[in-house]
Parts: sequence; structure tokens; C-alpha cells
Amino acid sequence: MVAARVASSVVRRQVRYVAPVPAGTARGLVAEVYAQAQDEQKLVVPPVLLHSPAPPVLAAYWMLMREPLIAGRVVDRRTKEAVAAGVSVANTCPYCVDMHSISLYDLATEDDAEAVADDRMADLGDPVVRAVAGWARQAHTGATVPPFPAAHGPELVGVVVAFHYLARVVNVFLPDHLLPAGLSGAARRRFKRAVGRLLRPTLRAAPRPGRSLALLPVAALPLDAGWAAADPVVAGAAARAYRAFDLAGAEAVPASVRALVRDRLDGWDGQPPGPGRRWCDEAVGGLPERDRAAGRLALLTAFASYLVDDEVVAGFRRVEPTDRALVQAVAWAAYAAAREVGRRCAGPVTR
Repeated sequence: MVAARVASSVVRRQVRYVAPVPAGTARGLVAEVYAQAQDEQKLVVPPVLLHSPAPPVLAAYWMLMREPLIAGRVVDRRTKEAVAAGVSVANTCPYCVDMHSISLYDLATEDDAEAVADDRMADLGDPVVRAVAGWARQAHTGATVPPFPAAHGPELVGVVVAFHYLARVVNVFLPDHLLPAGLSGAARRRFKRAVGRLLRPTLRAAPRPGRSLALLPVAALPLDAGWAAADPVVAGAAARAYRAFDLAGAEAVPASVRALVRDRLDGWDGQPPGPGRRWCDEAVGGLPERDRAAGRLALLTAFASYLVDDEVVAGFRRVEPTDRALVQAVAWAAYAAAREVGRRCAGPVTR
């Protein structure tokens, strides 16, 4: 029990900018999500904790991620982890790359795991991992043909959407890297190997689909989430989560900012908008002055989340000081981008 409390304290300290709800004091919806995460991941991990100041957003994240990735379904976990790792590379999220390359240490091979982490997709030895990781790496451009049968679409596109969301949120709220700093290449491999063995029971489990759906009310599946329609459980998760993120945005993000983000997503070519933040400063210049800090946070989260820093967060806090509002704003912007990526993936899925 003492060890569990220490571990929980350590992972809570990884979260930046907000104070997560401790597992021992969680109530209501937060406690329900924590219980599912503890049961299926053996720990309430930092990506879960960081959402806790906004309970409906926490539930939305959990079901958007759990149902396509964790639940037992048609596609094996190795393939889904390769997709998650490819998306993490695309979003310059070193924390997520570390996490999912660790998973591939156990589910695939160490060399393939490191090739994905290093963005060397062509060097992957396993043809299935190479195909899906390469597709996931470019899925946000809408220019690649999915290398899997149509029946696998809801799960694999679902993983793409979930991790385009999660990588952006993680870049804002969690450290740059999951692994300890200063490890040599050989030490990193030993560390990943050891953690992969610890994760093995959760990676090879197959929890029942649909467990998370009761966390949020039923909602209609939007047309641009047609990628999920063939699987009722994944569709139910996407519909409920999308609705919760929309409500969070309406509460915490000014209408002018939401319109600006959507307008820029419509014209997005999938590439980073620039090496710095000048493009962002120019874009928010047309907003009402009070909305500019929220606009800066939302645009950076959606298009270059690795550039969100203390100054950007502090600017938003001066207008919206609560943890709940910060989580909602970041979550909405990350969701808006992930939703657009899902729309781009919704074309024909072929072998």
C-alpha cells in the first residue's frame, strides 16, 4: 500500500501546470475513470491524471483511447502500438514515443521499436509494423492509402485520432521525455527492456470492449467521424467523446478562437506552420485583445504543441485562472486537430 502511494505521488509530480486529483480523494466521474485505468493499466498514469481537473474531458479522453487501443478487438495490440508510435513521432512527442516504443520492445522486436522511435520507418524488419507505422506517420496529411482491410479501420483510425489528440495534450502537460535523462544508448535499451517486461501483462490483456461507454451520455456520431461507423463500440466512444470535447470548448475557448482554429485546420497541409511562433502571433492579431492569449494557446496546441511553454500558459491563466479551464482549452484544441485528421482518414480502406 505504501509503495502504491509513493508511485502515485511520483507520477502526479510529472504533470505540469495543473494539480491532478489524487486517487485517494477522487469522487464521481473521476473516480470511475481512475478505477478503470487502475484495473486495466495497473496504475493511474500521468495522461489520465492530467485530465482530472475537467471530469467530462477525462472521460472523453479515456474512452477515445481505451476502446480502439486497449479493448480486445479484431486488431492485435502490436499493430495498434505501432500506429500509436508512428503518430507520436509525427507530433514530435518524445514522451509518447518513449512509451509506445517501450510497448514494441515486448510486442515486436527491440530493433523495430528503436527504428520507429528514430523515425526510420523504412528500416523496420516486420512488414506489418513497417506498413502501419509508416501510414500512421503520414496519416494527418490524408495522402497515404491505409495498408489494412476495411474491417480494421475503426480500430486503427481510432488509434490515430486518439494519439493525435493525446500527443498534443502530453506535449503541454507532461515532461519532454518519459525515460531518465542522460542514459546512454545501451542503458536506454536496458531500461526499455525492463519496463516492457513489467508492462507485458497489460499489453497482452484484452479487456472487454465498451466498458467505458457508460461514463458519458449517448451522442450522435458526426458525419466526419464516419471512420468509426462500422464498429458500434468505437463509434459510441467517438460520438460521446466528440460531444464532451465540443462542450468543453464552448465553456473555455472563446467563439472567435474556435472559429480561427477551425478555419486554419480547413487549409492545413499537415506540415508544421513554421520553425517558430511568428505565424501564431500574426494569426491572433485579428482577435479581440481579451481572446488573444486563448488563441495563442489553442493554435499552438493544434499545430505545434511542442512550442507551448510557461509564457503561453501564463497568458491564458491571466484571463482564465482555473485548472479546469486550462485542461478544457488544451483538450479542445487537441481534439479539433485530431478530429480533422480522422476526417482525412475516412476515405476507402483497402488491403
